[in-house]
Amino acid sequence: MDSDFLGVGWTSPVTLDGDGQIQLGRYEEAVRQSIRMILSTARGERLMRPDFGCSLHDLVFSTNSAAAIGQVISAVQESLIQWEPRIDVLDVTALPDVDEPNRLLIDIRYLVRTTNNRFNLVYPFYVT
Repeated sequence: MDSDFLGVGWTSPVTLDGDGQIQLGRYEEAVRQSIRMILSTARGERLMRPDFGCSLHDLVFSTNSAAAIGQVISAVQESLIQWEPRIDVLDVTALPDVDEPNRLLIDIRYLVRTTNNRFNLVYPFYVT
């Protein structure tokens, strides 16, 4: 089965099911969790893999401007291309949230290569 390539692994964050067993993320859900993990990890945060993650965290104190939005989009695209080989990044956009002016909503559209399924993920990112 082609989706076996997508993998099965512990959910992130690690949680237990009703029987006390560690829940597993499967296939496309494992890919979605991997994307969230990449974006949530600051470069240099992992001791054994200091280059892993996304440079989004360097932009936390940026203003909510067009220049910062461009940097956010670039950082997301670069990190996903580098760290998630199971997908093709189709588009990344970032828009200020109308309800919270210091939050950007990063919309990531991607294609899972082995299944040719398209997905999107909205990742909230807070700036000052």
